[in-house]
Amino acid sequence: MRQDKEYLQWLTSLKDRIRQSQIKASIRINTELLFLYWELGKDIVTKQMESTWGSSFLEQLSRDLKLEFPDMSGFSARNLFYIKQFYLFYNQDNELLQQVVAEIPNQVNNCLQQYDNKDFIKSQQVVALLETHPIFQIPWGHHILIFTKVKSINEAMFYIQKTIENGWSRSVLMNYMDTDLFRTQGKALTNFTRLLPEPQSDLAQEILKNPYNFDFITLTEGYKEKELEDALTTNITKFLLELGNGFAYIGRQIAVKIGESERFIDLLFYHLELRCYVVIELKAGKFEAEHIGKLGLYISAINHQKKKETDNPTIGLIICKNKDNIEVQYSLESMNLPMGISEYQYSKLLPENLKSSLPSIEDIETELSKIDLKS
Repeated sequence: MRQDKEYLQWLTSLKDRIRQSQIKASIRINTELLFLYWELGKDIVTKQMESTWGSSFLEQLSRDLKLEFPDMSGFSARNLFYIKQFYLFYNQDNELLQQVVAEIPNQVNNCLQQYDNKDFIKSQQVVALLETHPIFQIPWGHHILIFTKVKSINEAMFYIQKTIENGWSRSVLMNYMDTDLFRTQGKALTNFTRLLPEPQSDLAQEILKNPYNFDFITLTEGYKEKELEDALTTNITKFLLELGNGFAYIGRQIAVKIGESERFIDLLFYHLELRCYVVIELKAGKFEAEHIGKLGLYISAINHQKKKETDNPTIGLIICKNKDNIEVQYSLESMNLPMGISEYQYSKLLPENLKSSLPSIEDIETELSKIDLKS
């Protein structure tokens, strides 16, 4: 079996091309389906407005379509209702319609004037041009999740673009919507614009959030930073998901030799898009100005000891329970190393007295060993 570097690089490239080909084929099929749903939703809305057909109309339509197309899914009364909502949501104030039409070349606009809607849908030329629009590039299940949860077109388009860029599954999309990525991404206070060149500064700003949601862990009252770190690293997969795409976990309590002293970095990551190390320091309490000096020391240490010539400058992030924005601003202005400050949210705190009543792993194992598995 070949394992040399050149072969492995070629194999990686080949796998990427195959995946891209599969994605393009599925997008094409998905686009046709979404066009059908768009037009069907438009017809349903129009017919219900122009006629006296009530809510039972969807149930009747569902029965008739399933009778005619028994092998085709998507014609349940519930899905027809979603199809109607799909058209209504994305057609708010004709925002989507105007956006789509603006992106179609003049010759296709002429097609729209010459043919009715059915002929338009059948036109492969129009399909090929419109399938590049973001709304027709994500699966139907993703759409249902988005238009049933968000309130505005802008928020919907944000999640659509993120799904396309990162290949999010529906469960990943749901997680980011639950943590309100639309309102938290890029909100960390940083000095990136002053210290990093474009476009790295823009990307670095975008990858940091404020606040981070740590409700996937369990802590008790009076927890310390080590307990917070333990909980996050025990749930490293969920923590990486909360941090966002591109973060690769290097380790915790990373030792760095600084002069005669050995220091330990809380968490160290490498960001694949930024091509740089990311030092994260956790603070269980409020941000203090002196925290930033310690972070700067660790950033310098990583730049000297781990950063390669091909890596971009290391950036740092302090994640704290709360902060004074003016103090953060002054602190960041005093530093000449790229860093940001964010808060975290945590709402699942258990009472301290409950901690002692919870069984340890050893207690659980002891009790399990007493069970007669043959009985």
